[in-house]
This record gives sequence, structure tokens and C-alpha cells, in this order.
Amino acid sequence: MFDLSGKVAIVTGGNGGIGLGMARGLAGAGAAIVIAARNAEKSRAAVRDLEARGASASAVETDVTDEKSVAAMVEAAIARCGRLDILVNNAGTNIRRPAHELGTADWHKVLDTNLTSAFLCSKAVHPALKRNGGGKIINIGSMMSIFGASFAPAYAASKAGIVQFTKSIACAWARDNIQANAVLPGWIDTDLTRRARDEVPGLNENVLRRTPTGRWGAIDDMAGIAVFLASPASDFITGAAIPVDGGYSVQG
Repeated sequence: MFDLSGKVAIVTGGNGGIGLGMARGLAGAGAAIVIAARNAEKSRAAVRDLEARGASASAVETDVTDEKSVAAMVEAAIARCGRLDILVNNAGTNIRRPAHELGTADWHKVLDTNLTSAFLCSKAVHPALKRNGGGKIINIGSMMSIFGASFAPAYAASKAGIVQFTKSIACAWARDNIQANAVLPGWIDTDLTRRARDEVPGLNENVLRRTPTGRWGAIDDMAGIAVFLASPASDFITGAAIPVDGGYSVQG
């Protein structure tokens, strides 16, 4: 039920953080992985990490905010692996400033990277998934899909948008046997959140106090949900937004 042998997955931003954790999970279940990201050196390191675990992995340099680059990404994945079954829209960024201090260019950078990229990549893979008779799309939201934060207006807007975009494509593409779901990570220990701890006073203490498990998440905590949502085990689940947060979102 959780076997992904013979399946091919593109993971955007899969060369580190949550994306790499998910790529490890998918690879461990048997999927071939295509890492799509801008930093070629970091992507090569991620491929080595996956190959050391016995996975089939490759990387394609991609700007997920550029429609032509995204089209080339899909073409490269199919040319190398022969098919495409799974897309993880994980690429993301954040600029931490309150709305009255946030420039328009910064707003667009965050929205384009986090939300428009998911639209472009999902639209680009749809024909290939439809030809295969179905497939899986996993979009990465956030606790900011649920909660507000004074320091993240653009990020929160983009991640709330991810949830509604996911519901839209889940409805539109169900007839093509494509399931689309969103994952809402809690506070996961990544390069991005380490910068947040430096930039937001008291963040570490607040996260530990509010999270029932009493710790930050690790990137490998994201592996199981990736396998579940990419596998036949979730064939009757679509349009969902699932927190993976150590209980953070259930605390009052």
C-alpha cells in the first residue's frame, strides 16, 4: 500500500530542509527522485545523500518562478526517468517584516516563490500525470496557513493561498485520478527557521512552550506524510490540509 517502486517524483526545493526530508522518505519507499532547485552545488549534495541511501536520484537546475524553466524541468524529468507520478511543491522563501515595512518587490518575491511556483509546477505536470492514469501532488503550506504572525504577512498570505489552491486542483483534477493535498509543517529545524530564531526574539522559547511534543521537528519527521500522500494508501484523500507539527496547532 505504501510501495512507490517504479514511481518518479519531482521535489522542488528538495536539496535541503523539509524538501530533502520528504525526498528521503519517497526514496526510501522506492521512488526515483528528481531534485529541482536553483543551487546546483547544494542539489548535487542532496543527490549524493539520496544515492548513499540506495536511491535513484538526479537534479535539474530550475527557477520555479519561471514558466519556461518549469516546463524544462518536467521535460528533463521525463527524459531521464521515463515517466512522472508525483510532484512535491516545496520551494519557498520568507522575508520577515511587518506589512508597513515590507516593500512591494519583497511581497512579490515571496508570493511568486511560494504560491505562483506551485501553480506553474502543478499545471506543467498535469498532462504527464493524466497520461499515466493519475498521480499525486503534495503542496507545502505552513502553520501560517492557519495562524497570523506580525512578521510574516507575505509568507502567511502565500501559505494560506496554498491551501485554497490545493482544494481547487483537487476538485478540478479528481476526474483525472490526481489527488492533491497540502501539508502544513509546524516549526521544523531548517536553515530557514534557524534564521527566524535569530530574527524573532523569543521564538525558540515560544515554540517549545506551545508544542506538546516539546521539541522542534526534524526534516525526517516529514518523510512519513510524504510517503502516505504519494502512495495508494491515500487514493481517497484529496483537498486535505494536514498539520505535521507535534501538536502545535491543537494548543490553545
